[in-house]
Amino acid sequence: MVTRSPACPQPEDPLSYLFGLQRFGIKLGLGNMHALTAALAHPERHFRSVLIAGTNGKGSVAAMVERGLRAAGYSTGLYTSPHLIDLSERFALDGRAVDGAVLLKEAEHIRATIERLRASGRLAHPPTFFEATTALALSLFRRREIDIAVLEVGMGGRFDATNVVRPQAVGIPSIDLDHQQHLGATLAEIAFEKAGVIKPHTVVVSAEEKAEARDVLLRAAAARGARFIDAGTEVDARWRIDAGVTRIEKLRTPRASYGPLRFALRGRHQLRNAAVAVRLLEELSPVGGPSSRTAIEQALASVQWRGRLEWVDCAAGRRILVDPAHNVAAAEALGAYVTEICPTGLPFVFGTLADKDGAGMLVALGNAVSRIICTPIANPRARPVRDLAAAARATRPDVPVEFAVSPIAALTSAWRTGPVAVVAGSMYLVGEVLHAFDRGRLGPRAGPEQE
Repeated sequence: MVTRSPACPQPEDPLSYLFGLQRFGIKLGLGNMHALTAALAHPERHFRSVLIAGTNGKGSVAAMVERGLRAAGYSTGLYTSPHLIDLSERFALDGRAVDGAVLLKEAEHIRATIERLRASGRLAHPPTFFEATTALALSLFRRREIDIAVLEVGMGGRFDATNVVRPQAVGIPSIDLDHQQHLGATLAEIAFEKAGVIKPHTVVVSAEEKAEARDVLLRAAAARGARFIDAGTEVDARWRIDAGVTRIEKLRTPRASYGPLRFALRGRHQLRNAAVAVRLLEELSPVGGPSSRTAIEQALASVQWRGRLEWVDCAAGRRILVDPAHNVAAAEALGAYVTEICPTGLPFVFGTLADKDGAGMLVALGNAVSRIICTPIANPRARPVRDLAAAARATRPDVPVEFAVSPIAALTSAWRTGPVAVVAGSMYLVGEVLHAFDRGRLGPRAGPEQE
């Protein structure tokens, strides 16, 4: 048996290699992706695809579209970001996160491809982490011979790594202020970047209502000969909320009617996302027959999207509501949901990244907040907790503000005044809390979630 001498360098784990690319940060542009996909023999040309862009709701729409396509009998791939706990969450095959061994093998393939391109000078600079994971998704989906991929755009659109595909359809549920340092300071500038995913002669479905952003999308679609569908006006929904559960009595589109059914996602804002998903599904497959209506209803009733307005039952009757709510518009949606179910408000465990408008988010939460417990996040880009607490006190003098040394300590403090708390402000914070729950650090699982 041949053994490696301790003096010899050990080969880097391929997943560690991918995560190491995070040091290159965000670099918008498609040069690296064109080189990578060419070296991989253009995997994106071997299956159909759908791109979901926008500010908020794109992950939910992607999950609903994938669920509907799978219910209709298609073999699917779903690529989303970021992950909450484990990298494998970003890559789903027929509704299941990719197996760890499969992911490791595909990551090794991507690493070898990158190193070969770097050695030959065909990559001007190292790829970013997101470019590498996007290439991995495309390669994985081709290898598994899927029928159709649903790809969530990472940031922006025009120069996003996912924009190397030629989608059958594009969804843009909403556009709001976020990532202004990369995408522009105004809604129009941000909409221009996101409209970059609209390809000639495709269909684009949006529910954006703000004229400043919507007009940009309309002009982009017209310039490229794409058909624009306004799901916000085309789709009529009758619904009610009982104890936080949304029940769709009837959802009517120009093509069909759906319901009654229990909608699997929570919050009024998800109805807008559902309208976009339903119209995309109608455009992607033959409609009008019982099977297609059944598939779409299954998508609405059974879609799963972890960490978004998700209730988690912990020990001793304690509960947490987790939602990233990582920008002002998302915080408004979370605040509306919490106020509906608890008009007096709930304690919030709150943490953000340094580049986010934490003060604006706390204002947007409004009366949903009864207390604020600021917490650090295990992320180098996190806002220092004392700084966040000072901003919270200045912004929300109407509620008590404190800070804790960790999310677990913050939850312990929140539960002193009642059995329910909200965790919000960052996808990374939500992931940290859910990971603690999965490992039993918040008490034993209480079984299936109950309202």
